[in-house]
Amino acid sequence: MEDSYKARGLRRKLVKIITEKGIESHKVLDAIGKVPRHFFFDNAFIEHAYQDKAFPIGEGQTISQPYTVAFQTELLDPQQGDKVLEIGTGSGYQACVLLELGVKLFSMEYNKVLYDRTKKKLPNMGYQPILKHGDGSLGWPLHAPFNGILVTAGAPVVPEALKDQLAIGGKLIIPVGNDKKQKMLRITRKAEEEFQTEEFDYFSFVPLLGKQGWNK
Repeated sequence: MEDSYKARGLRRKLVKIITEKGIESHKVLDAIGKVPRHFFFDNAFIEHAYQDKAFPIGEGQTISQPYTVAFQTELLDPQQGDKVLEIGTGSGYQACVLLELGVKLFSMEYNKVLYDRTKKKLPNMGYQPILKHGDGSLGWPLHAPFNGILVTAGAPVVPEALKDQLAIGGKLIIPVGNDKKQKMLRITRKAEEEFQTEEFDYFSFVPLLGKQGWNK
């Protein structure tokens, strides 16, 4: 698959759509404009790649809606060189957007089939996150603390393990709610025992599975 002139044009239209929906960060918009989202789609569904919607990728999971990816990334506001943990690698699309922003990315995936698929795909696209198959609700203590943690699945509560792995000044972006809709939260670690929580819009994510998520 190639990144054609047509695909780049469709990405420019996509960037315009999510700009009109309220995304303001130029660096986030630039990153969305660089990642070839059609690489994550089978040829039979290629026309869906640059529509602003989620799309099934198998295993009961989806590739996130570009607006949602941009919204979470804008809330996180990662800086060049930040150490970021992504919970829920999924297709790898969000990971690529974060890598375009110059972070050092650690990403965890609960589903082994998706983990194996994405571990092969991303290096072939030129992206090199540090990947792990495991329970993302428990985070990745070995590499903590993180400047940012971004969760791409809906949690019933905020996992304490993730809060504990934030650096001072670090931010946790996580959707929290029931299995139908979740409110996006940004939790900033102000001091060792002090956290600030901000609430944003409602979204609908697949469930965060694991010991501190939906334990299925």
